[in-house]
Amino acid sequence: MFIKSSILFIVVIALLLDVYIFQIVKSLTAGAADGARCITHSAYWIISGLALVCACLLPFIPFHKLPNGIRTYVLAIIIGLLLAKIIAALFFLVDDVRRGITWLMYKLPFNTNNTVNADEVSISRSTFLSWLGIGLGGSLFGTLLYGFSNKYAYTIKHVPLRFPNLPIAFKGLKVIHISDIHAGSFTNKEAVNKGVQMILDTNPDIILFTGDLVNDRATEMDDYIEVFSRLKAPMGVYSTLGNHDYGDYTSWETEEAKKNNLAQLKAVHQKMGWRLLLNEHVVLEKNNQHIALIGIENWGAKAFSKYGKLNVAYKRAETYPFKILMSHDPSHWDAEVRKHYTDIDLTLAGHTHGMQFGVELPGFKWSPVEYLYKQWAGLYEEHNQKLYVNRGFGFIGYPGRVGIMPEITCIELRC
Repeated sequence: MFIKSSILFIVVIALLLDVYIFQIVKSLTAGAADGARCITHSAYWIISGLALVCACLLPFIPFHKLPNGIRTYVLAIIIGLLLAKIIAALFFLVDDVRRGITWLMYKLPFNTNNTVNADEVSISRSTFLSWLGIGLGGSLFGTLLYGFSNKYAYTIKHVPLRFPNLPIAFKGLKVIHISDIHAGSFTNKEAVNKGVQMILDTNPDIILFTGDLVNDRATEMDDYIEVFSRLKAPMGVYSTLGNHDYGDYTSWETEEAKKNNLAQLKAVHQKMGWRLLLNEHVVLEKNNQHIALIGIENWGAKAFSKYGKLNVAYKRAETYPFKILMSHDPSHWDAEVRKHYTDIDLTLAGHTHGMQFGVELPGFKWSPVEYLYKQWAGLYEEHNQKLYVNRGFGFIGYPGRVGIMPEITCIELRC
């Protein structure tokens, strides 16, 4: 009921935006030939109308039963159009405020231009602001469409990390960190296979996956078990669960069906040869020296589930000189890890995807997600502790990437 009400609210907002923006479209095409004006007006309402109809149908469509490509692209186009219109409307609103102030100036008592009747004043729109709004809104939509081609553009980030307390036997250890596969969004098995091969080509010593294997359902992995089963490393492949893995964001016939789905997903990890860490730790050994690898279930400081129990996983790990924590949500680092577990040297997380949209330049990075998460992509350091947030191997919602590419992190531990 909540979802249907939310979508209805969005549809109403989108319709009001359409009516408002159409007034500007009419203004800009007033001087065009009748045929061109008719085509422009018709095209506007056909595209907007289709988007509104699709949005209205969303609550009634069993999206998990539709092909991946259909559901992701439909959602992306609807959201992309809405965002583009919001951007354009902001510029139109600025222009309307300017027009309103100008009109009000004619109404004020100290207006000395007595020859002008304020009720008869016609204050035209700013052609510049109108075209600027349409240009920026259209550019955003075009950029989102272009981003469709980047969803499998895997990038390897090489990250050397130094720790004074790292046992000498683990010097040079090559750790591959991946996160947020979201198999339910994939539509190109060959492209995913190439990403897996990129991981294998780095010759990792150990592979760590920090959650969100699927969007909702274990069956999303049916076509990809053989692909990710290829991931092997001398010291093993370890994994944890993310917030999407519990099936909290879809409808289930019964609570038992939801529990069975989680059990099936855990079995998928085992079938692929991945060691799933559920609020526990394992000891990694090399040349008779040891470090602890801790893995917890999802724990989010914001409105996400808190299944993780670090106190349970950490127990008896304190005796080891170096510790790595796998925790899906980076907000866990500030909320609990740094406060109460100051001897956890390296925390690996994912979850944010860098919002799959942003800008990354040498020395500068930005994404809208930074207004929600203090740590959202890359390396963060506080005192003697480090956090690395992977930008995600897969994607969800928006089937693309703009500026924030899908990531394979290659961490080399150094003394």
